[in-house]
Amino acid sequence: MRRFKNILVLSAPDSHSDALIARSRWLAEANGAMLTVMDVIDTRGVEFARLLSAIPAGCAADVEEQVVAYREDKLERLASTLRDEGLTVRTTLARGKGFVEVIRQVLRNENDLVLKAADRSAARNVLAGPDLHLLRKCPCPVWILNSAAEPCARRILAAVDPDPEDLERDALNHQVMLLATSLASRDNARLDVLHAWYLYEESALRSSFLKTPRVEIDALLANAERHSKWRLSALTTAYDEFSERMHIVHVNGIPEDVIVEHAENERIDTLVMGTLGRSGLAGFFIGNTADTVLNRVGCSVVAVKPEGFVSPVTLDDEVSA
Repeated sequence: MRRFKNILVLSAPDSHSDALIARSRWLAEANGAMLTVMDVIDTRGVEFARLLSAIPAGCAADVEEQVVAYREDKLERLASTLRDEGLTVRTTLARGKGFVEVIRQVLRNENDLVLKAADRSAARNVLAGPDLHLLRKCPCPVWILNSAAEPCARRILAAVDPDPEDLERDALNHQVMLLATSLASRDNARLDVLHAWYLYEESALRSSFLKTPRVEIDALLANAERHSKWRLSALTTAYDEFSERMHIVHVNGIPEDVIVEHAENERIDTLVMGTLGRSGLAGFFIGNTADTVLNRVGCSVVAVKPEGFVSPVTLDDEVSA
């Protein structure tokens, strides 16, 4: 099991705090970890400026101080709940753009996991912009809890794209498997390990324009399936100890469609996946594919980066794209 020792927990609305507290407690106890509970006030944002501009002259500074005091008190109440369980908990209140300040906190304090409740509403059950920014750009694993999720997972999906001949990609897939198997074991949950494979440009090959013999295309398809199945087996064999709770899913289809459909059809509550792997046709956990999945799933998401990933967010004032 991967050991998280320095976990950053982001404060959540009161209605979402129970699941966040339960999962924070579980992680801290399971890993012997220290927790830092954080909140961010966007004092430079448009909405905050509008609030202050509507307040009578001379009172704006007092209102700002009261808002800060309220958020600090809320942080302390959340931290106290966790300290009552015997856990080591610190608090920090930052000012600035939410996901940027969170990533800067990770960079300064070398946090190895970020845990937060999803920014979702009843009308919009997919991840919001700030969560997507955090999932894409934070250098350490990020765990976004669906606000409707139970404190414990019941159905976990590990989305993998194995290739033992590609060391970077292989390492990322093992990160996904280590997290997913340890979570499934701890929560006594079912784990689906899914790999979607397809023959590149199959539709073009089968078109009348190319006139490729059907027998040749079928042979290419069969070879792609065999090689894909071998790569998946090479990965999952290393986790045979979890075979009783692990269901291996090998599906022909476009990865982003297969992952989202499986998550919906099987009522997955937690998706574990890699993001921002290396570029190129061989890479799966990259660009549009990962973005499409993250924009469409409604479950909790645990996202990990490849070793050596460098965030576009820095400790300097300016943030790159």
